[in-house]
Amino acid sequence: MEVSFAVAALLFAVAAIAGCIDTLAGGGGLIALPAMLMVGVPPAAAIATNKLQGSGGTLTASLYFLRQGAIRLRPNRWAMLMTFIGSVVGGWLVLKLNATTLAQIIPFLLMGLGGYFALSPKLGTVDSQQRLSYGKFSVGVAPLLGFYDGFFGPGAGMFMALAFVSLCGYNLTKATAHTKLLNCTSNVAALLYFLLFGQIYWLVGLTMLCGQFLGSYVGAQLVVARGASLIRPIITLVCFVMAIKLLWDAN
Repeated sequence: MEVSFAVAALLFAVAAIAGCIDTLAGGGGLIALPAMLMVGVPPAAAIATNKLQGSGGTLTASLYFLRQGAIRLRPNRWAMLMTFIGSVVGGWLVLKLNATTLAQIIPFLLMGLGGYFALSPKLGTVDSQQRLSYGKFSVGVAPLLGFYDGFFGPGAGMFMALAFVSLCGYNLTKATAHTKLLNCTSNVAALLYFLLFGQIYWLVGLTMLCGQFLGSYVGAQLVVARGASLIRPIITLVCFVMAIKLLWDAN
């Protein structure tokens, strides 16, 4: 596929915006995927290419949070491994089963999630009581989050953030940083799968990858600087926008 300078500039800008929003609240694929379809990338290839540019964005944000000391790799190694396994299983299973029922349920879950964040102004402001040890979270919850991201995907970042806040007691800044680490893991798992079995439009993907680097870096800085006061309203907005889009696409 040939990409003109104007199209490349558009894809770069879209990816930068998607990367910033995805780092803050998730849902960057809502912006990136339609842009790829609009410039002529076939749907299956767009999904595969989206994992390439999305992996770059989540990796950029994760590296920034690691440098800032917001996350550490060693305590998260089991969560990352189980997320990776869950994502691989989900990606394999989506080829075997029909995800239509899940697609009908998820919009309402997202609206419930958005409403929960909107009506809970103190949620994630500070660390709260831990309901589940991180070891149990890594073994029991992380693979389910990875599975969902590999099997279906929309809203995975929001569900991960909510899991960290409600089960681990993390504040929203800390939860968002850990979410990017697991989201990066599940994206890389899916990317490896698509490298083996899918079709990636490399010129499109690498152009958007550069945009993701920029947008995700800016988004990560905003997470550290602004914290819950910025993350909560964006999560709420993205949840409802994503739910409306999924309902629209289903009709």
